[in-house]
Amino acid sequence: MIRSMTGFGAASREEDGRRFAVEMRSVNARYFKANVRLADELTGLEAGIESELSRRLSRGSVTVTVKFSDRSADAAADVNVAAVARYIDQLKSLAGDGTGVTVDAATLLTLPGSLTERAGSDQAAAARPIVSALIEEATATMVAMREREGEALHDDLAGHVAEIDRTLAEVAERAPIVVELFQQRLRQRMEAILKESGSSVRDEDLLREVAVFAERSDIAEEINRLSGHLVQFGELLSGDGGKPVGRTMDFLAQEMLREANTIGSKCLDVEVGRRIVEVKGLIDRLKEQVQNVE
Repeated sequence: MIRSMTGFGAASREEDGRRFAVEMRSVNARYFKANVRLADELTGLEAGIESELSRRLSRGSVTVTVKFSDRSADAAADVNVAAVARYIDQLKSLAGDGTGVTVDAATLLTLPGSLTERAGSDQAAAARPIVSALIEEATATMVAMREREGEALHDDLAGHVAEIDRTLAEVAERAPIVVELFQQRLRQRMEAILKESGSSVRDEDLLREVAVFAERSDIAEEINRLSGHLVQFGELLSGDGGKPVGRTMDFLAQEMLREANTIGSKCLDVEVGRRIVEVKGLIDRLKEQVQNVE
């Protein structure tokens, strides 16, 4: 079964006062592209996230947002005792013997270097297995949604293919009649022209002109090729979804349109022309829909 490129997935977890939340969205794209947005504390995990996504997804532009909040005791910054002591010593020296000096601790801790944060790399390393598990969970949810969207796409595309096949069968049935109608019209015109001179239409002359017309308007090869494209398209639709088929479907749709245009230009019959217009409209719908197939 084919898969869509549109989907959404989310997962979250809270552990020891730390909360992680992952959201991912995917939309149409010619190739696979990942845009990873990380909390500052998790900088460094981007490459691993992209690698995990590329193993599960073949096409689509995926935006991943990883949020992080820490309400644990580890979230507190460490006091740089040496730096604070030096500030106090400097303040005492400004007051001479230090008598009457009042130090506001809150203000003191706002001075540069008074507090030290935990190393970002340490936090990212500790969070890596949790984020990896959430990415896998969110990806699975998004892939499931893409598969459900793919089922709807499958039914729509299969309907268009069946309609094209039905209309093409009508064209194939009409094609031999076109030559017969041309022969009748040509005989009538030639007889009308030669009537005044008292001459009659020679069968060999008529057959020669009909043969030339039949050769120029022969669309059997184009019908066979278009039918073959429809068969291959149907095989891709009924595949197991193990590999991306969207680009192949897009190419086939382009080739279908090429064959339909050739049929329309070679066979100038009004009825055939009407049906080819219908076929081209259906192929355009195929082209639109396959843009969302992975």
